[in-house]
Amino acid sequence: MAPLAVSIGDPAGIGPEIIVESWARRSEAGLAPFFVVGGKGVLEAAARSRRLALDIALIDDPAEVPGLFGRALPVLGREDVAAHPGQPDEMGAALALQSLAEATRCVLLGTASAIVTAPIAKAQLAAVGFEHPGQTEFFAEVCGMEADQAVMMLAGPSLRAVPLTVHCALSEVSGRLSQQLIERRARIVARALATDFGIAAPRLAVCGLNPHAGEGGRFGNEEARIIAPAIETLRGEGFDITGPHPADALFTPRARQTYDAALAMYHDQALVPLKALDFDEGVNVTLGLPIVRTSPDHGTAFDIAGKGLADPGAMIAAIRMAGQIAANRSAHG
Repeated sequence: MAPLAVSIGDPAGIGPEIIVESWARRSEAGLAPFFVVGGKGVLEAAARSRRLALDIALIDDPAEVPGLFGRALPVLGREDVAAHPGQPDEMGAALALQSLAEATRCVLLGTASAIVTAPIAKAQLAAVGFEHPGQTEFFAEVCGMEADQAVMMLAGPSLRAVPLTVHCALSEVSGRLSQQLIERRARIVARALATDFGIAAPRLAVCGLNPHAGEGGRFGNEEARIIAPAIETLRGEGFDITGPHPADALFTPRARQTYDAALAMYHDQALVPLKALDFDEGVNVTLGLPIVRTSPDHGTAFDIAGKGLADPGAMIAAIRMAGQIAANRSAHG
């Protein structure tokens, strides 16, 4: 299997330091070989800030990674900037964008088996020409897909959750929901749970939109008008799917034992429980793509960058999950 490609993220954030920490813990964490695209000097500064003694080696080809990974962190490309933790600027954003583009190119060419993206600052990237609401939408476009064919799932040891609407105002959620959207994304999730996560018979649970899942229409009609009909259609197709469930009851320890993934109606309905349960091990994985993409489910944390405070757990989990999914896909042909 080809090595994993890791994009450096915003160099002023915690991405570089959690990347070097991940490499330092590669053996105990059971990580597949990976390389970083760009930012050798930034990574060296991050290692010094964490008091890590490690070698960082430039490579010209990802094929060099297997023979090098055991003794040095491989870096593809010579693009770099001065390290200024906690002080984002356009030069750093340009490096983040270049790293993302080149890492993606490696995966599309097959010289990398998956991409793991370190955290970016969307506003900073927009200033240097990034036109997408987030990285999920970017990957859909580069893979030649419609944005709604790429599904964001947040995954941790305690929960997998999928927001059916993502980067939009809460006031827009009801208008964006449709029976077709729920059905299409549920099919993508079920297929990915089987092929990427090895779950032979995936179980899905669907949140309601309104308090108490609408309370029989007293608090809104989206459940009866949109969500329940979608669930019935999917059941008719043979899917193991339940709901609509009141969201305040779906994430309890007992309830979480009854499903493999929860489908939420909007961003925070999925991310609040995931981050409350698994903040230091949460992974953002994009389902439905022909390539494998994961990311730690947290942001750039500019306020603690360079201070030795960032927990690398989510990055380690993202690298591990990318390797596992790539291996599962390879096994399935």
